[in-house]
Order: sequence, then C-alpha cells, then structure tokens
Amino acid sequence: MLFEYEAIDNGGNKKNGNIEALNENVAITSLQRRGLIIVSIQDKKKKAGLSMEITMFQRVTTKEVVILSRQIATLFEAQVSALRIFRLLGAEAENPAVQRVMTEISDDLQAGSTISDAMAKHDKVFSPFYVNMIRSGEESGKLEFIFLNLADYLDRTYEVSSKARGALIYPAFVIFVFISVMVLMLTLVIPKLATIILEAGQEVPLYTKIVIAISDFLVNYGFLVLAGVIIFAFMSYRYGQTSEGEYALGEIKLKIPFVGNLYDKLYLSRIADNLSTMLESGVPMVRAIELTGTVVGNRVYEEILKETAEDVKTGSAISAAFQKHEQVPGIIVQMIKVGEESGELGKILKTMSNFYRREFNNAVDTLIDLIEPAMIVLLGLGVGSLLASVLMPIYTISGSF
Repeated sequence: MLFEYEAIDNGGNKKNGNIEALNENVAITSLQRRGLIIVSIQDKKKKAGLSMEITMFQRVTTKEVVILSRQIATLFEAQVSALRIFRLLGAEAENPAVQRVMTEISDDLQAGSTISDAMAKHDKVFSPFYVNMIRSGEESGKLEFIFLNLADYLDRTYEVSSKARGALIYPAFVIFVFISVMVLMLTLVIPKLATIILEAGQEVPLYTKIVIAISDFLVNYGFLVLAGVIIFAFMSYRYGQTSEGEYALGEIKLKIPFVGNLYDKLYLSRIADNLSTMLESGVPMVRAIELTGTVVGNRVYEEILKETAEDVKTGSAISAAFQKHEQVPGIIVQMIKVGEESGELGKILKTMSNFYRREFNNAVDTLIDLIEPAMIVLLGLGVGSLLASVLMPIYTISGSF
C-alpha cells in the first residue's frame, strides 16, 4: 500500500512524501525509525477516491487557468522553485479541483517529472497547445515568459469565446420563448376559440382553417411530434460525434447567413493568434500548425491545417499551402507571404489576429443590434397573426347578432 505523509524531522523542518508499506502501522514505524515525527498519514488510494468524489461535479475553468498561469509566471520571476510553486498554488486554491490538479502535478515533479509531462496528464485542464508551449519554455529556459504569454493568450481567447456565446444566447432564448408561446396558444387557447367559431356555423376563412387544423394536430398528435423532436435531436447528437458529422456540422456553421461570417472571423482570429503565440515562443512551424488544428474548434479548419502541415513538411511555403483553400481569405495569404519574406511571420500573424478579433467584435455588436428588434418584431407578428386568424371570425360572428 502507498501512504502519503507529513512529518517533522529533528531540525524542525516539515517533510512531505510517500512511503510503501504493508499497512499504516508499518508505515508509521518505518518513518519513526528515520527520526521523523508524524503529523499526518493517509492511504493515498482512499485519498484519491475521496478527492474524485468531491471534484466529480467540479472543474477547472478557463478563467482559473488564466489566473494560475499569471501566478506561476510571477513566482518563477521571483526565483521560486517549480515544486514549491505548485505546492503553494495547490494549498491556496479555493476550488477542490484546482487543489487536486496542483497537488498531483507537484507530486509528479517531486518524483522527477518535467512540468510539461506532469501537466499533460490533466488534458481536461491543460490543452495539447498549452502543454507544448510549456515544453518549449522548458527547452528554451523561458518558462516565466511562456506562462505570461499563455495567460495573455487565454485571456484573449476567453474574451472572444464569451462574446460569441453571449451573441448566440439572446436569439436562442427568444426563439425558445417564441416556440413555447406558439405551442401553448395552439394547444390551449386556439381549441377553445375554434369551438366557438365552428359552432356558429358560418363560413370560416382559409387561414383560420389552417390554424385550427394545426391546433387539432398538435392536440391529438403533439406527443408524437415531441417524440420525433427528441429522437431527431438524439440522432443528430450521435451523428455529430462521428468524424463525418463533425465535418458536416463545421460546414453548416460556416454557411449560416450572418452567423457563418461571424464564425469565420472567430476561427481566423484563433488560428492567427495560436500560430503567432507558438512561433514567438519557439515552437517549430509544423508542430505549431498541427497543434492549432487541434484547438481551432471547427473540423473544416482543422482539416485545412492538417493539409497545410503536410504541405509544409514537403517544403511548401505556408502562404502557398493556405492559398489552396478557399476558406482562407486572400489578405491572410498575402500577409503571411510578406511575413515569410521579411522573417517577421510571428508579428504579422499577431497583427492579423488583432485585426480579425476587432472584426469579430464589431460583427457581434452589429448582429446583436440587429437581432434584438428583429426577434421582438418576429415574436409580435407570430402571436398577432395567430390571434387575428381566430379573433376576426369571432368578431364577424358577434357582429351578425
């Protein structure tokens, strides 16, 4: 069994570590023979199981990774050892998930692992992009610079992603409310009004007949419609998990009117930002392109970057490789070509990243300004048309008496 212990030696210094023993008593005896005073000792498997139960519904957010990166960079600049840094951050973290990750990384460092290898074990917290950036920093001896770069990069990514989600939440909410109101009216309100209209025995307009027919269908077969929607959503989700489905979904995102243009700017900004950050941190070109493909967030652009990496491996210039794909705008191709010729590709890509990030922010602001009144008008027209289709015949009936 493996036990984790905290103890104090003869000099009053704290000692932390692991010891292999048959049981807890044997472990305590072994430590005491070394002249250590036991402060605490615990079965590591039980501790890991308890930690897993506590953190099962908790996760490390992007914001927390940004803060951690800045703290690590600051502590490296202060000449604090890597092991001490992760011990401190684990002890000070409020989120149990962060505590667990930092503690496990520090344990791996104590066992002789590198920071990048220790972080690679936590792929849900640190992406392949993040890990490779750290590996580059270890090789170049500029870890504090890399951590600061990562914090800045994650800040930009978090800001852009948050704005994208915010732009889509409002219209999604309005559409959900619109559909809910229409369904409630067709299943609860319209049937009662339809009874009055039909019992009057007068001629019913065509549009009123259509509304009453839809209402009858939903009342009698609404559960089938609901079941069909659930099945379709489930099948779509399963299809979206396949390689073919991911690519199809990526294409659909880019072809949606207005929104597709928004996604284009988001992915182009992300590609330029990733590449510039990695190139300036010393990551090899081909590896930078491959890693960018894994974090871009769209299968279409991921395939483009894979093909680009293969072309660059065979000796092609990046600009020439990008030029083969219609999804990559000509301005990016020309700017990359200038960067290749001048040897300032990293700076050129950062400029393009800033440009597309501004374009994305402007597009989001414009879209929100247009969506809000459009959705309100659509909701008003839908409900108004529905009510008018049944109220007009009722007014006609009441006027005939």
